[in-house]
Amino acid sequence: MVMQIQALVGKVKSIVLTGHSIGGAAASLSALWLLCHQHSTMSSPMSVLCVTFGSPLLGNEALHRSILRQRWGGNFCHVVSKHDIMPRLLIFTEIVNHISIIQSLLHFWHCCMSSPHVIADGLSSQLPQDLKTSVFQCVLKDLEVLEHAEDLSAESLFWPFGGYVFCSREGAICVENAASVIRMMYLMMAMGSPSCCIEDHLKYGEYVGNVSKQFLKAKNFRENGDGLPDSSFEAGLALALQSSDLTDKEPVQVQDLCFSMQNSNLRKNVAIMAKECLQMGQNDHRPNLAAANLAIRLSKIVPFRAEIEWYKDCCDKADDQMGYYDSFKRRTGSKREARVNMNRHKLASFWDGVIDLYENNKLPHDFDTKGKWINTSQSYKLLVEPLDIADYYRNGMHRERGHYIENGRQWRYEVFDKWWRIRSLQIEEKKRSKFASVTQDSLFWAKVEEASEWVENVRSESDVTKINQLWRKIDKFEKHAMKLIENKEVSKDVLFKNSSFSRWMEKWNELKPQIRILIENN
Repeated sequence: MVMQIQALVGKVKSIVLTGHSIGGAAASLSALWLLCHQHSTMSSPMSVLCVTFGSPLLGNEALHRSILRQRWGGNFCHVVSKHDIMPRLLIFTEIVNHISIIQSLLHFWHCCMSSPHVIADGLSSQLPQDLKTSVFQCVLKDLEVLEHAEDLSAESLFWPFGGYVFCSREGAICVENAASVIRMMYLMMAMGSPSCCIEDHLKYGEYVGNVSKQFLKAKNFRENGDGLPDSSFEAGLALALQSSDLTDKEPVQVQDLCFSMQNSNLRKNVAIMAKECLQMGQNDHRPNLAAANLAIRLSKIVPFRAEIEWYKDCCDKADDQMGYYDSFKRRTGSKREARVNMNRHKLASFWDGVIDLYENNKLPHDFDTKGKWINTSQSYKLLVEPLDIADYYRNGMHRERGHYIENGRQWRYEVFDKWWRIRSLQIEEKKRSKFASVTQDSLFWAKVEEASEWVENVRSESDVTKINQLWRKIDKFEKHAMKLIENKEVSKDVLFKNSSFSRWMEKWNELKPQIRILIENN
């Protein structure tokens, strides 16, 4: 499969991997490999979606956290039918002592699926009743233990990742919170029986077809005419419970149920627990609401950025011909400059808050692919980071910590670089006809500061080997700067007479012929 995927890389814009049962685990592993491959090579991003049906749990909580950290959860959709035992099988702690039973199950499913037009209902009668009952009771017992555990992840060897779509005859619900996934697995299976937990593994075509029909028909909330609750949140919960078939409206029809939940109030108790479970998942994970609130907050900081843009415009028009960067670096403490500095800190606080939400997975998984946020963060970085650099060197922090790029740069800019780098692979840059409003390399002035130090070091250095090393560094920066200027990717203030860059160029052009002769003679 990996070879087939490799053959598609670079040729297609998206790839969908699917699998049923053990094949679902193979599809998940292949998707993880592809995502890791794209991340390590920084190749042009290809949309990856993995959809599994009745797949067993694949990894532990460490894998779950790693996938969350890389924001890959949205690339996985695991479809689980209401009673299917296969996705719950690895939660069974004594599974190693029942390998023969598991092999019998797998062989049975394989034989059924290899037969065309198989009808799942009644097929499980071909299996011994004691085998079905034993597996059902053992898995349900372990799920019940997990359900009542204070820390589910500490008790379970396997832990879900990605989104889970639970299907029933009434519809489907999507759950992303891992603890809620485990609890829903328990509650749904508690309403089942040894026979249906085996047969449900073969009914995914039926379930998916049923859900598709319901979606196309736009089925009403209640077939019997009941109205929606006044609260939209409660309405959503009621719809989810109906779709999962865990309401208390229908009579319980369960065969062979042998556990503590077998009593006259079974369905009512399960409905209450399911509602609590879904509420927990909703309260813990509401990324779209967080993103909407961020958008509101973003609109409120627009004036801070506008004032900084106005300050830059004033610097560009000033008679001193220093420009934006040098004016802020040499600021005298005027009210205007103090206000710009305050706005710089306010913007930093907002964007640090965005990064905190992003890295703690409290925003939608595709947040970093949204053009609005990529472009806004890039514009912020290009406008404000030069001020951060100016402040860093103004306060002599480079003498205490070292130069800005390696020792002073804030993490938010590193994240924004990554977002923009991936975005830039997808769009074609157009040639500029005039200089940019802001320099397109936000680290340009930090590089000028380092290059200025290299020039001073060359003046005082007597070791030819070290001079040669400095020459290569300066030459590399000079070529980078000239390329930016040639492509008009710098702001016009870079070329102002009294800017740090113009003064650096003047010193370097004066010193360059002497250094070249010295290197050639040695």
